[in-house]
Amino acid sequence: MAATKRVAVVTGAARGLGRVIAATLAAEGYDLALVDVADLQGVADELPGPSSALLRTGDVTDEEIVVGFAEEVAERFGRVDALVNNAGISLLMPAEETSAGAWQRVLEVNLTAPFLLCREFGRAMLGAGGGAIVNVASVAGLRGISHRVAYNASKHGLVGLTYTLAAEWGGRGVRVNAVCPGWVKTEMDLEDQGSGAYTDSDITGQVPMARFATPHDVAQVVAFLCDPSRSAYVNGAALPVDGGWSSDGSWTSLRLKARGTAPG
Repeated sequence: MAATKRVAVVTGAARGLGRVIAATLAAEGYDLALVDVADLQGVADELPGPSSALLRTGDVTDEEIVVGFAEEVAERFGRVDALVNNAGISLLMPAEETSAGAWQRVLEVNLTAPFLLCREFGRAMLGAGGGAIVNVASVAGLRGISHRVAYNASKHGLVGLTYTLAAEWGGRGVRVNAVCPGWVKTEMDLEDQGSGAYTDSDITGQVPMARFATPHDVAQVVAFLCDPSRSAYVNGAALPVDGGWSSDGSWTSLRLKARGTAPG
């Protein structure tokens, strides 16, 4: 029997942005199907309200796991209204030092896995005549950022996947969009900064709004794109949630002057 509540699938839900997206959708009344390589019980224990949660530990780059997870969701809930492809990994490395193996792993997690999930859950949505897919891309899917060749390529690919599925499925009731966050204060950011690659001021100096995104900033946009009552005619968007990063072509001193914080 199909669930009477809306059902959302969230990948990479064990921590960081995915954990906040799951909590946000639960607060909006969704039942949840969550998947991550890490244990998810702590996330389920924190969910607000009466939401039901199906938890699956597994690697979404494995096609058999994705197919099995989709079958579990169908059996448990009988429907799927939203898919949020959030799972992703980072790689900070000069292009000339990036191995084929490292390149392949980033593309498997950040691009191939979303394709597999879109295919399986998109098929169910097409059969039901409606649904929403939100791919979590990045400002790195809109611009080039040095020392992130595999990550940037994967996120540009994810934006391309979004555009293509929106064109292919929009007329059959399935909306496909992407959010493109700037730097978000999560465990991934702390890990990347721990490598010495950048500092907080490197990021805030680039962003016109002079701060990092919070997971809540991004989760609210994801919830908007999942909800047909608020975004019924939004399809094929790659929506920056970056504080103006991707729109600002200013040089650093001009950006700081515009804020009124330029030295001197």
